[in-house]
Formats: sequence, structure tokens, C-alpha cells
Amino acid sequence: MAGGKLYLGCPVWAHAPWRGTFFTASARREEFLPQYGRVFDTAEGNSTFYGLPSAETVARWAVEAPDTFRFCLKFPRVVTHDHALAGAAAAEETRRFLERLAPLGAKLGPFFLQLHASFGPERRTVLEAFLRALPREFSYAVEVRHAGFFDQGPHERALDETLGALGVDRVCFDTRGLHASAATDEFTLDAKRKKPRVPLRTTATGTRPFVRFVGDPQVEQNDAVLQAWAQVVARWLAEGRTPFFFTHHPDDAHAPALARRFQAMVHAVSPAVPSPVAWPAEEPPPAAEPTGQLSWF
Repeated sequence: MAGGKLYLGCPVWAHAPWRGTFFTASARREEFLPQYGRVFDTAEGNSTFYGLPSAETVARWAVEAPDTFRFCLKFPRVVTHDHALAGAAAAEETRRFLERLAPLGAKLGPFFLQLHASFGPERRTVLEAFLRALPREFSYAVEVRHAGFFDQGPHERALDETLGALGVDRVCFDTRGLHASAATDEFTLDAKRKKPRVPLRTTATGTRPFVRFVGDPQVEQNDAVLQAWAQVVARWLAEGRTPFFFTHHPDDAHAPALARRFQAMVHAVSPAVPSPVAWPAEEPPPAAEPTGQLSWF
């Protein structure tokens, strides 16, 4: 089987505090996505969990993102949490969501559903019915948080078999770095309250394994865990899969640094993955245009 491609990115692409470190110091908001897309080829779109972007915003994303870029956008919470995937209301909200984002076309990566922690194995048939009704022209991934789906037994096998049969990927959510951190800053403590401790899985049920990694705010403290993930990703690539890997940081300040560190690790074990490139803030300024005729005397 031919080797796959790694898509690597962060949970956001428009983070103003990155000016001067990741973005150029003078970057305007309309330059954030083009500059981000020179370094990374995917990003999570968590804002769609809370509301739909306008049609004008989607059209702007389609223009600003490079052709090789892939948006991975989260299903609205009204679908996954308020209606728990069931009923006509969930179907209608899903239709609106997909229709609004369809203009991104080939720049769409997997849409992902983050299910509420109360959504357990007894509702697996609801999940299956929902997934079967989705348009097949898009790809999808599912993040589960209920302990029953991590039983290493019949419930987990049934989930993985359902996803595999439908060509849907299971989101691997790794919060070990965050919860092992000794940091006591407000961002880390808030992230610990919000991010669950779910058991580690490196499960690939489809062709696009989907990893959300939430690390220690001290970037280098994540090295051992990221090295292990580099081996997993290298195996997936050798199997011909196309992994999507996202590095989260408690306040997102160092999410690009985590991603760059991880890319170098994957490159070391899978040289087909490019080595990291310079960030826009690190690129030399363009040479100044000559202002007039040179004088020799």
C-alpha cells in the first residue's frame, strides 16, 4: 500500500496573540489564514460548535486558504448535545451546517462530532442511524467521551466495528500531557477542568485517523508522549492512511511550537513527511526595491 500524507495543525488558525512570534508582527486579520497556511495544512474549526459562520465568511475562507489546506470543522452543539443526534431538528440543523460549509469543496477535511459524555453505548444505534444518513461526499470522525466506549470489551468493539463499516474515523483524544502538568496558571487549570481524562486510544477505524493532542504548557515536557505518537503516525502513513493531527495548548500560545516539534519527530522516523518550515515571523523581509539609478562617483 502506498504511503499516506500527514495533515498537521492547531485548534485555531486566527489567533491574534501569535503576532510577532508565529505571524508577522504587522499581520492583519485577513492575513492570518494565508500565513498560517504557509506552515500548516489543516486546522480544527471549533467555532462551528457554537454557531454557523456566515456565507460570506465561508467564501472568504475558501479564497484565503491554500489549495492544499483542509478545514476540519466541528458539528454544532445543537446537533450533538442539545438533540443528541436524534429527531427532525437534529437532521435539519445538520443539513444547514453541511450546506453552509459545502462551498469549501476540496478544502474540507473530515467533519467531526464531539459527543457529550452522557452519550453512552445504549445510544450507539442512534449514532449509527445518524452516520448512515449523512451525505457520503464528505468524510467524518467521531469523538466519544462516555466511559462505556472505553471498556476494551463488547461496547468498544461494537463502536469501532460500526465506525469501520461506515468508513468513519474515531477521534483519538489524548489529554495526558495536560493532566500530568504541574503548571498552576489560570489557562492550564481551566483546561484541566474542561478537558476529560479519557483512556488513550490509537485506534484507526478508517483511512483518516484523527488525533487531538492536549499538551503540557511547557512544550518540551511533551517530548516522550509526542515521540510515541510519532511512531504511531509513521505506522499509519506506512499503511497508506492519511492522519490528521492537532496540537492543543492551554491558551493556544504554543500550539504552533508543539506542532513544529512533533513534525520534526515524525520526519525523523518517516522522512517522506517534510521537515518543519520557517514561520512567517521568522522569514527574512523582502529585499528593498532600488529607489533610483546607482551612482558610481
